[in-house]
Amino acid sequence: MQLGVNVPNFGPGTDPGVLRDWARITEGLGYDLLMVSDHVAVTPDVAERYPEPFYEPFTTLSWLAGVTTGVRLGTTVLILPYRHPLLVARMATNLHRLSGGRLVLGVGVGWARQEFAALGVPFAARGRLTDACLAALRDAWRAETEDGAAPIPVWVGGHSAAALRRAARYGDAWHPLRLSLARMRTILADHSLPAFAPRIALRLTETPVDDPDRIAGVGTVEQILDDLDQLRLLGADTVVLDAYHGDPEEARRPHAAWRALTEVATHWRTAS
Repeated sequence: MQLGVNVPNFGPGTDPGVLRDWARITEGLGYDLLMVSDHVAVTPDVAERYPEPFYEPFTTLSWLAGVTTGVRLGTTVLILPYRHPLLVARMATNLHRLSGGRLVLGVGVGWARQEFAALGVPFAARGRLTDACLAALRDAWRAETEDGAAPIPVWVGGHSAAALRRAARYGDAWHPLRLSLARMRTILADHSLPAFAPRIALRLTETPVDDPDRIAGVGTVEQILDDLDQLRLLGADTVVLDAYHGDPEEARRPHAAWRALTEVATHWRTAS
């Protein structure tokens, strides 16, 4: 099972130097995948959680591809209704080729009503638009893969009934975000899904967290390592660790996240 890192590409204190440090630390610690988030218009509902500066994901990953060598690069998640499907296909294909086949395209339907309005995209149609975009991507890439080009893995986020149907129909992996182990285990038991690549929290505590609703990745290093083992047993191909917990001021203090990533990487290598 591979491990990835969700890198904050937003917030006060985030700049090209910090992003470069995130990439080099992620790769240097031996993580397999680096992923970033997506917003286009930082409207008030977005800014509460993900304020400016917000670095556009395709642009950011293209730049980070040049300061890394082997780590995979991905989106968690690209909001498909925000862009024309053919633009997504072109940008993703170019990034995949320029990076040496390292792109993972995690996708979702989005949640920020004000951002949808700012972009002139109907919020109520976001599910239908996402399905249409996924179908268009599949058609656009079919000829290329038949010619021998490496396919771009598509991970479909969300855990609603519609999202699970979407993952089963269009995805190479189901990519749930920050759920409990119990919830993921139940969904996997009840649905026929492709590969499984969750994004979990990364919040280290000094004492064990006994909350029965504890989301995966929160607790002592022993609890987090056990979460990773349980996810491996559930069939996870990749697990992405997310050390951002919703406070934009965290972006000014990346060293705490880097220490947590170092501790998990060190223990994971030893345990494996």
